[in-house]
Order: sequence, then C-alpha cells, then structure tokens
Amino acid sequence: MKDSQPLSRDSLRFYEKRGLLQARRSANGYRDYPEEAVQWLGYVRTAQQLGFTLAEIAADLPLLTQGEDAGPTLRATLKRKLADIDARITALQGLRAGLAARLAETPDTGTSCPLRQLP
Repeated sequence: MKDSQPLSRDSLRFYEKRGLLQARRSANGYRDYPEEAVQWLGYVRTAQQLGFTLAEIAADLPLLTQGEDAGPTLRATLKRKLADIDARITALQGLRAGLAARLAETPDTGTSCPLRQLP
C-alpha cells in the first residue's frame, strides 16, 4: 500500500476477526494471507479515510468482486456517504453557531455563565 504505514499483526488479526480479511492456516498454525489481501486492505484503509465505518466496508466488500459491474452500486454508496457527511456538517455548523452565540454572551469577567441559561 503506497503512502501508508504497514499494518501491524494486531491490525491484521482485528480485520480478520471483523470478517474483512481471511487467512489460511499453514500446518504450523501460522496465518497465510492471500496475495490479493494487500489490495483488500488498501481498499479498507482508503474507505476508512473517506469516513466509512467497518460495518459499511464489510457490507460493501462484495462489490470488489463484481469488477466493472459494481460501478452503479458503488456510485450510489458514495453518494449516500456524501449525503451523510453533508448532514453531519450542517449539524456541526448549527452546533458551532450555538456555541459562538453563547461565547458572545459570556463576559470576560464576572460569574455569569450562559450555560446555566440553556433553553
């Protein structure tokens, strides 16, 4: 995976427990990951950086095996996530506006606390 730190053994086992990665066991009990695991893990890490939860990633992993047929479904998934992020931004902007208003009402000195006057 380019431009990323290598995954630790614990990270690999965590992803395996979550069903995002499968390893074969060798005769001595060691885990043997298939070659395509690097691609899968790259997808998982990129999806996490884009705000997808591990549950969302696990639900969408079958898309990777569909090849070009996954395009419309993948676009719909990305659009849904973008709408979720936009909704969170709107909520955070409202939260910020409320906090800024309380800050503006708070004197630099004295004991008045606008948090006591919550609506």
